[in-house]
Amino acid sequence: MMVDKNTALNTGMQDGLKLEVAIVGAGISGIYSAYRLTTAGANSGAQVQVFDMNTRIAGRLESVRLPGLPTVQGELGGMRYLTSQKIVTTLIEEVFADQMEAVDFPMGDPATLFMYLRKDRCKQNAWTAAQANGDKLLTRYYLNDDDIGFSADQLFSKVIYDVLVADPWFMENFGEYVQKIDEYNYSVRLTLEQWDQVKPYLTYQFEGSPYDKRLVNDIGFWNLLKDQVSQEGYTFLSTGGGYYSNTINWNAAEAFPYMMGDFSASAIYKTIASGFDSTVYAMANEYMAYEGACIWTENKLLTFNKEHAESATHRYELVFLNLRSNQQWKVYANSLVLAMPRRSLELLDQDNFFFNINENTTLNNNIRSVIMEPAYKILMGFDTPWWNELGITAGHSITDLPMRQCYYFGTGQFSDHSMLLGSYGDMETESFWKALSDDPVKFRVRKTRLASLQEVEALNDVQASDMMVKEVVDELRELHGVGVPLPYVTWFKDWGDDPFGAGYHAWKAGYKVQNVMPYMRKPDQAENIHICGEAYSDQQGWVEGAFCEAEKMLESYFGLTRPSWLPASYYLGW
Repeated sequence: MMVDKNTALNTGMQDGLKLEVAIVGAGISGIYSAYRLTTAGANSGAQVQVFDMNTRIAGRLESVRLPGLPTVQGELGGMRYLTSQKIVTTLIEEVFADQMEAVDFPMGDPATLFMYLRKDRCKQNAWTAAQANGDKLLTRYYLNDDDIGFSADQLFSKVIYDVLVADPWFMENFGEYVQKIDEYNYSVRLTLEQWDQVKPYLTYQFEGSPYDKRLVNDIGFWNLLKDQVSQEGYTFLSTGGGYYSNTINWNAAEAFPYMMGDFSASAIYKTIASGFDSTVYAMANEYMAYEGACIWTENKLLTFNKEHAESATHRYELVFLNLRSNQQWKVYANSLVLAMPRRSLELLDQDNFFFNINENTTLNNNIRSVIMEPAYKILMGFDTPWWNELGITAGHSITDLPMRQCYYFGTGQFSDHSMLLGSYGDMETESFWKALSDDPVKFRVRKTRLASLQEVEALNDVQASDMMVKEVVDELRELHGVGVPLPYVTWFKDWGDDPFGAGYHAWKAGYKVQNVMPYMRKPDQAENIHICGEAYSDQQGWVEGAFCEAEKMLESYFGLTRPSWLPASYYLGW
């Protein structure tokens, strides 16, 4: 049985509605909060309701089906999870196992996948192949002598290892967990809980460096990488790693576990056969089974206040704008959960009692403790998987061209139709694609032998611009060194657009993350107002980060005990 994605949504309004808990944001953390509050028996569906300004739920998760072959799924937002992430793994593989099928998210064979940097094309295993022969792969980067021959992944590990072992405090307390395996490979076996013990105290110990004796927490990751491997080495890492966002000048202490865990060669990824957004729909449907439960969509929160005469029994008055009717209406609640990222918070009324910058400078400062990272995706449907002729069946190829990465999503069992994530860009490339995505001439879809014209034309509203598609295809041709046909259908999503403002987030250097995270879950101890989600988590960019922040909020401030399906020993972070 597949999860039902036709969740009943209410686009109307009910002026004067009274609730115990109003949750604003129908993404992962918002729907999880409603699901937990009702299934745990803490509140009824009529007491807990969810509001969102968008036409759909699931926030930055959005799965799409390939016309002509709907069993092939593509992801415009989050697309995978790590098996070490227990909340998302358990929900998918145990709690809702009757509705969702966990499948491998294959990263492909490095011997077939491409790396195309500075017009130099090679396979992704070229570095390790050279190392196995006792050679050092020469690239078109002028690396430091000690760094020549390292792949980008290996060089990241080397930098982190060198910084860790240079700190006597770290070596005295955690030295047994790090190891130099051989000339090119390093092991750091710290758990997330151990990393949280390390991050506030790790010190940069390199005499003569501008950052000597500074806490790594106070150093930007770009600053640190340049200091370790030169600006040219940094350029190699930022391009060869596939994501500019990984190497922006974010908090270096937070970057260390991220690079050693989430993007290490040992990471095991999975996804969901019916699309990654199935997680949200499964929880939403469970919540909606409770009497009185409601998810209000196309309703925008304008402001909230506590100085009102209409209801003496409820603490807060929320003012919504119904986007269909352009009419305002009011909701009353005793607790408010803002399950929203940074930009969405900034779009709320900044003059009300909660956000007022003259009164709440600490809140405003902490809201801005994270960097908003632009991210966009363009998915393409092809008549045939042309990459199979190159020996590629799955995984991703990497380039320094503006497209940055492409993921191969394979074919169906009985068909040659296929889907490609044609560009997965972020940060520096945003302005390149923005000029193309804003062009009014949309890509013209076409039918295929399996996809009818009616099917593809139903997707006209989500087509990338014609210029963007042609540019991506041109870059695909350069990356692969072969001819690439035009697709028959596309999807484009720019998560930098309001109200999301970013695809994911990163902590700024200098913030004490161990203090900011719990603060954001209840910024004012005198108020029942809570903020949760991926943005202010220690697993930014991952669904698990949103889950962990919501779970800690629910346990700390709503009296919920940990669910039976989640081990008591599982570490949720600060």
